[in-house]
Amino acid sequence: MTSISLNLQHGGAQGSLLVLGGARSGKSRFAEGAITALPAPWLYLATGRAFDDEMRARIAQHQQERGKVGWQTVEEPFDVAKVLQQYSGTPVLLDCLTLWLTNLLLDEHNIAAATQALLSSLQTRKAPTVLVGNEVGLGIVPESRLGRRFRDEAGLLHQRLAACVGKVVFVAAGLPLVLKNEDAAR
Repeated sequence: MTSISLNLQHGGAQGSLLVLGGARSGKSRFAEGAITALPAPWLYLATGRAFDDEMRARIAQHQQERGKVGWQTVEEPFDVAKVLQQYSGTPVLLDCLTLWLTNLLLDEHNIAAATQALLSSLQTRKAPTVLVGNEVGLGIVPESRLGRRFRDEAGLLHQRLAACVGKVVFVAAGLPLVLKNEDAAR
């Protein structure tokens, strides 16, 4: 993985990093490297739900790659804002935004309210936050109405977060491209 300096030392939205990329792009590995550059302990905020064997295997693979030393895991498919507030002083890796959005859509939660709660919780955090999301809008147009709504909601969520956070990185083929680094502008 290419090394880049992002200086994740502060909390709040400006101290947050949004990592975007496609499936298997290396975004989770990059995000984990950014968080583990900080002193432990770290919190892994997992939003995925294991509905089938394939998802169970993906979760197990992520856990194995991450290791156990220094990490605490909290599984929360819906109220990520509450967890971010509860662990305000701990560096948090939220993986992943698009699974969280899927959970909200499938269980018919208020996406606008949940997004606003997430944005508000980022503002008050004392430790850095790294958020991971799949950039799904780069592919084909989904065939189903739900698929198109998901793609649109994910794009809007990422835009709102990118406007709010201090740092945004896009990862493709394991290579990070810095899209926003407000520390570099100072």
